[in-house]
Amino acid sequence: MCAVHPSTRRSRPPVARSSSTRPTSRDVATAAGVSQAAVSLVLGDKWRGRVSETTAERVREAARTLGYRPNLAARNLRLGSTRTVLLVVPALTTEFFAGVYTGAARVAAAHGFGVVLYPSPEGVGPARDPFASAEAALDGVIASSMAADALTAIRGDQLPLVMLDSDPHGSLGAATVNLDIADGVRQVADHLLGLGHRHLLHLAADIPSWTFRARAQELADRLAATPGTRLRTTTAPITIEDARAATEAALTAPGPRPTAVVCDDDKLAAGAYKALRRLGLRVPDDISVTGLDDLALATAIDPELTTVRLDAELFGERGMEALLAVLDGRAPASGDIPVQLVVRGSTGPARGF
Repeated sequence: MCAVHPSTRRSRPPVARSSSTRPTSRDVATAAGVSQAAVSLVLGDKWRGRVSETTAERVREAARTLGYRPNLAARNLRLGSTRTVLLVVPALTTEFFAGVYTGAARVAAAHGFGVVLYPSPEGVGPARDPFASAEAALDGVIASSMAADALTAIRGDQLPLVMLDSDPHGSLGAATVNLDIADGVRQVADHLLGLGHRHLLHLAADIPSWTFRARAQELADRLAATPGTRLRTTTAPITIEDARAATEAALTAPGPRPTAVVCDDDKLAAGAYKALRRLGLRVPDDISVTGLDDLALATAIDPELTTVRLDAELFGERGMEALLAVLDGRAPASGDIPVQLVVRGSTGPARGF
């Protein structure tokens, strides 16, 4: 046991110090009534099982009162660690990835880590190495919504990697964290089937990644299990204008018109809205529309969009927690993050139902 139990030393008030002198770990130890070893354990987040909770809180309180900040440069040199994590996302054009960053950074800060955000120029890779040597500059990488082979240059041979929104059976990562996308698609399909819709158009994201393949497969499987259903698919990049054009082309093609449009993303749904209005069709009276993400856009369009809510911040938190577990030699938590269908005004009964 490296620390002294709180019953064996008395807590002492913070030592009066000159405002020009930076507080040291010895000052914190004196103020908390513990050893410097205990201070190192607590502030390095390695105290569990070695220092009592009461002692740990007293050390943290003393550090706060004194305004103590560890010398991270010296600590990192001593530990061979930069306490820096790279978060790679496809783009910064959607608020979803801002939420992922916020969640990851919050957990990282609580453990003395920083997070560098890096948008992959090509979306799904390969991503270029933003450092002269990623292995020397980073402790680990979290990659969100990237193709499995997109990070070879960044990861190197030894750098720990956690994949987000990636195939758990084909991932290069030491751990994979996923939202329960399949369940979200099932919720959408069951909602529309319950409203009597049997002919659906899938407006799919034109992006070659596991998450969008999983969405398409789940929707096809769910409809195939229901007699009398038909599914058409058209693809578009995730932009409103591309989605509008793809939806217009699909709905003016020969054959019966679908009664609902299932979109892989809320932006795609906004493009579908524009197409429907140009064609003189009403949402949801003529065609129902669903999205996926629950971005702010979902409540900015009229009628408000029925969509699947994805908790981006929790996604980022879980990703960072998984990487910390990998760095600490522990098994990350298992299980996909639940998602929730939010029913709004863009869906209604199929005509004649």
